[in-house]
Amino acid sequence: MYKLLLKPFMFLLDPEKAHHLTVALLGITLSIPGGKWLFKKLYHIEHPSLHRKIWGLDFPNPVGLAAGFDKDGKYYEEMSHLGFGFIEIGTVTPKPQDGNDKPRLFRLPTDEALINRMGFNNDGVEALVERLKNRKPSKTIIGGNIGKNKVTPNENAVDDYVICFEALYPYVDYFVVNVSSPNTPGLRELQEKAPLTHLLSTLVKLNLTKSVVKPILLKIAPDLTDTQLDDIIDIVKTTGIQGIIATNTTLDRSKLGSNTDAIGAGGLSGKPVKSRSTDVISYIHKKSNGSIIIIGVGGIASGDDAIEKLNAGATLVQVYSGMVYEGPSLIKEINKSILFNQSQSS
Repeated sequence: MYKLLLKPFMFLLDPEKAHHLTVALLGITLSIPGGKWLFKKLYHIEHPSLHRKIWGLDFPNPVGLAAGFDKDGKYYEEMSHLGFGFIEIGTVTPKPQDGNDKPRLFRLPTDEALINRMGFNNDGVEALVERLKNRKPSKTIIGGNIGKNKVTPNENAVDDYVICFEALYPYVDYFVVNVSSPNTPGLRELQEKAPLTHLLSTLVKLNLTKSVVKPILLKIAPDLTDTQLDDIIDIVKTTGIQGIIATNTTLDRSKLGSNTDAIGAGGLSGKPVKSRSTDVISYIHKKSNGSIIIIGVGGIASGDDAIEKLNAGATLVQVYSGMVYEGPSLIKEINKSILFNQSQSS
């Protein structure tokens, strides 16, 4: 239904406007009598074999919504009706910020890709907390993706991450430290060994003071060298964080069929990043002897794509760009593929 009816119309609109209209229509549909029942029939698949018990959390299934779709915690209730096992909100920063100038989100239909330079546009962590206070009991796990404000210099970046961690701690199930977006000037410099070790160690120490230690994950760029990935593996082990999300968007456009000169700067997601993301997952998994839990994201547009990530060493997967092109049925397709793959290997 999405690909035949909704997608052609939405692709006529500006991508940001289409995004807001899509979630508005989703909310309206869910509010009508029988709407939730219909969505459960269309998009949910429940099976004990899909459950994943990780970090003490019970994931109903291993397919999640990547950060960036619901930056401000406005849509997680609606999105939970599409069959996701977990939803990651953010990236959120301590203070509200507008992000980069529009236009800042672009479709590349030929490549089934997106380019964005959103720039951590969000309402700030206090607004997010107010929304999460109203979170209804649900099986869906919520992760909080945290970052720093653009105006915060890197030498003070730790303070921003601490503010977000403290504010969100009572309301999310796990945390993701985002130092890999290419759209905040200088942010990726925090992926270097010394500043990253300091940042993560600070958050881990803070986490250990809490009554319940919540998982902290690191989201990394696909553009890291093998030497940098070796450093990441060492940092994960040294600091004791609970896992890695691989990967964020890429700056590499060498695999594109589209000409993007007129678009300008921005991170690329979707099918063109699929292979590199899988390579990064495989490298980390092998180099760490499978000791690091990885959430695989990047270019997943089918069940086979997700299986590829899982076979490479990921434990969970996330989607975003693939859903823009394939629609919400993608989540159910992936879960069905995972069930089939498990039955074939058992």
